[in-house]
Amino acid sequence: MKINILFVEDETDLGNVVSQYLEVMDASVTWCTNGPDALRTFQANPAAFDILLLDVSLPQMDGFQLAREVLKTAPDTSFLFLTARKEKQDRMQGLHIGADDYITKPFDIDELVLRIRNIVRRRTGGGPVVNCMHIGDVQYYKDSLKLRIPDRKDVTLTPREAELFEFLFKHSNRVVKREEILVQLWGDNDYFLGRSLDVFISRLRKLLQHSQKVTIENVYGLGYILKDQSRDAG
Repeated sequence: MKINILFVEDETDLGNVVSQYLEVMDASVTWCTNGPDALRTFQANPAAFDILLLDVSLPQMDGFQLAREVLKTAPDTSFLFLTARKEKQDRMQGLHIGADDYITKPFDIDELVLRIRNIVRRRTGGGPVVNCMHIGDVQYYKDSLKLRIPDRKDVTLTPREAELFEFLFKHSNRVVKREEILVQLWGDNDYFLGRSLDVFISRLRKLLQHSQKVTIENVYGLGYILKDQSRDAG
């Protein structure tokens, strides 16, 4: 399946290299060098693009502003941010907006291609849905990153949300320390990753409000517990 990508990058050399490589990998790429041009291109035909690949540092309109405007037009749009090395503030802000993923510069082009394909595959439902995990009345499908709660529409988690949910699931009904989550999942325990963790926990907790049996509880000063209330009842 050919993937249609709107790529927004103002660095000419990088833009050329990435565009050409993506096209070699059987993608169709529309490349814009600034936010306003990209927004006009997208708004002219939102259905033309499977995913947006957005550099954060853009002239006239940065990648975050562009993403917010795009989501006003098409709330279900998939997008992946390119962020500068070590700028963890970018990651946190992108996740607040609702990015499917992010990748830091300099990056491996094959990794970028893989992430794009995985995002599009999950969004389009391509491939078999297997590896279902159950807790209480909640089902989680690892291959598609879908979270299913009774009487609610299935929700597709972002890759980072999925990592966190799977980690909590593996340690369900016991306290998992914040430091353990940060180091095990993302290799470091620092302020910005900690803030990102708060965002993920808040999103997952909001989704699980619709469950009758599963909650994420804070354990003050320690961490979190993914709790199956039905086990207590039993």
